Amino acid sequence: MNRTSRPTRRVLISGASIAGPALAYWLDRYGFEVTVVEKASAVRGGGYAIDIRGTAREVVDRMGLLSVLRKAHVNSQRITFLDAAGDTVGALQPEQVTGGEAGLDLEVRRGDLADALHTPLRDRVEFLFEDSIATLDDTGDAVHVVLDSGVRRTFDLVVGADGLHSNTRRLVLGPEEPFHHYLGHVFAGFTLPNEFGLAHEAVIWNEPGRGATLYAHEPSDRVHGFLTFTRETPPIEAFRDPRAQRDLVAARFPERVWHLPRLVEGMRRADDLFFDVVSQIHLRTWSHGRVVLAGDAAHATSFLSGQGSSVALVGAYVLAGELATHADHAEAFAAYERRMRPFAERNQALATSGGTVVTPTTREQLEARNAMLRDPAAMARAMATQGAEEGRAAHSSLALPDYPQAG
Repeated sequence: MNRTSRPTRRVLISGASIAGPALAYWLDRYGFEVTVVEKASAVRGGGYAIDIRGTAREVVDRMGLLSVLRKAHVNSQRITFLDAAGDTVGALQPEQVTGGEAGLDLEVRRGDLADALHTPLRDRVEFLFEDSIATLDDTGDAVHVVLDSGVRRTFDLVVGADGLHSNTRRLVLGPEEPFHHYLGHVFAGFTLPNEFGLAHEAVIWNEPGRGATLYAHEPSDRVHGFLTFTRETPPIEAFRDPRAQRDLVAARFPERVWHLPRLVEGMRRADDLFFDVVSQIHLRTWSHGRVVLAGDAAHATSFLSGQGSSVALVGAYVLAGELATHADHAEAFAAYERRMRPFAERNQALATSGGTVVTPTTREQLEARNAMLRDPAAMARAMATQGAEEGRAAHSSLALPDYPQAG
């Protein structure tokens, strides 16, 4: 393939979280002219830890980021499970729950991964922060874009890497509802003072259909709190009302046991509350004309799978490689989807193939889990034959193609 004989292709990427910068990295190396637009004011720092496993680990290795991310590794060491009274039932190593591999998987703060992806691009890729796509006009030979700021630009291709509630997807495929697959859980995430002496660990309290988690990456004065619960229908009425969100969550955790009152208080006071539903995106196609979707915008796996960032990293590598290989964008988009869809769907299935260790929804599931936790041998057998092996297989179920050498 002779890339130098082609005119430089201009690509707009919407979203600067994980999929967007990863795609920008590879497209820049292949000689594309890349612009990234992001509604936030900067690359978002901090955040809870995410895992990079299987095929995704090979992607970051090929990006030359393995040593940087190893230094940022937070090394969670155990997950402790509590009963309704707040008493310890048992503990597991994180890999026993996630299906990861100790010593190989990377666990890094979401912000550290975003920063590692953004840093090599600062002087090479145009970033437009505090802006978003207002309109798209795909004329067949180009895409004419108007941003919320009023800026008008023309691109050869547009990529929506703007998350579960993708604005780009809405503009080209319509409202989210037909593609939104609600998994029956609502969650609130926030930070609060670490008054609990936690480090490198998570502690989870459960009742059927409800869970409360304290999670500390390292010794710090802040800790992550999560309150999750099942609900038959999404709480649409609360999505734009922070007070309604807080009231809805607090009402589901009235017990005055363990640290539940402190978690509810922390949730009410938090200035970084993230409230949403646990959902996936299922699309018949990931592209339309000259616009293509990547990451959660195309195939959100949900946090129950633990694979959102990993699948996004792999997808960015594949999409860029196919665009570099094919002069025709339609052929590239089709090849990208053929390679990635089975991998994405297999990882999506991890969220719906059980999930009862962390999120038991019935009394029977909770009692069965607790019985296994009290019997380490039984738990080891269950993990070996259920989630762990299934997870490891899904995490590495795509063999990375070797695309032409990037510049």
